[in-house]
Amino acid sequence: MEISAAGRLEVRITTADVGKRVSVRRLSEPCAADKRFTDTVGVLTSWDDGVLLITRKSGETVRVPESALVAGKVVPSAPARRRGPAASYEELARVASRAWRPVESERLGGWELRAASGFTRRANSVLPLGDPGLPLDEALTAVRRWYGERGLPAYVQTATGAEGTQELLCAGLERRGWVREVTAELWIGALAPVADRAEGTGVVLSREADEAWLTRYQRKGVSEVALRVLAAGPSVWFATVPGTDADAPAAIGRCVVDGRWASFAAVEVDPAQRRRGLATAVMAALARRALDEGASAAWLQVETDNAGARALYAGMGFAAHHAYHHYRAPESAGAAGKRSP
Repeated sequence: MEISAAGRLEVRITTADVGKRVSVRRLSEPCAADKRFTDTVGVLTSWDDGVLLITRKSGETVRVPESALVAGKVVPSAPARRRGPAASYEELARVASRAWRPVESERLGGWELRAASGFTRRANSVLPLGDPGLPLDEALTAVRRWYGERGLPAYVQTATGAEGTQELLCAGLERRGWVREVTAELWIGALAPVADRAEGTGVVLSREADEAWLTRYQRKGVSEVALRVLAAGPSVWFATVPGTDADAPAAIGRCVVDGRWASFAAVEVDPAQRRRGLATAVMAALARRALDEGASAAWLQVETDNAGARALYAGMGFAAHHAYHHYRAPESAGAAGKRSP
């Protein structure tokens, strides 16, 4: 916290600091006799009518009454990772988009509107990198119209927690009633340690998701559109560990190699064969192939409540780079069932 020469805590932020990363201390219960303090670090997304809104790295919005402020200051962007690859948010967002392509897209200024008949939010949401070329309300109206013409709910994918992410856009969407349905994280790590984790014997690599691979894939009844999304990308590989019966493989995975980056997705294991290192073997085999193609870094996406996957990836040297979110237009918020990110 900011301390004056006289040793007092001071509030050194103003409304002019909206959009900057700040650290504030506030009284948890201003009227309580036993005064307790709470610290919050995040992007100051608004300061109106005596209330500050601060968006944390996770995307959570914290409401701070001005009357409860004890101290505050502008702080630098989150420190760079001390290990593993360095990457900007925009670089990772573009690489991630190329690894999971929609079947249809259209530009709205710096925004990309993406559609794939509803197969996953990632392929059916706006990727807002840059200025849409319109005031926000007009841009969101155009977004709702575009998705409505395709019979799809309107989603905007945003990110928080890294330099260049979209805390202000998140706040703007929330003020307009858009509903955040899913939060996940994008993790990054060095590729070589993944390749060294296991021998990967018994893992079969292919350029196509064959019928056996699809029987293990968690999204049953995969459509032609879904197959197009799965197969699209700069250099796509599918991994399969044959099972003990002919019905389905013991484990599968997907990797997309794109320059220095390799992505991992759809790493799934037969529940009866878990804790045998099959997920590690799949990722190791895919990582070795990606190294052969010149990649050196890796990324993956994991939901915040998937404790098993998070433990596995942390053990391989991955760590969170930023959180990402899908906001749904208010008129669509209750209209459809759950869709995977």
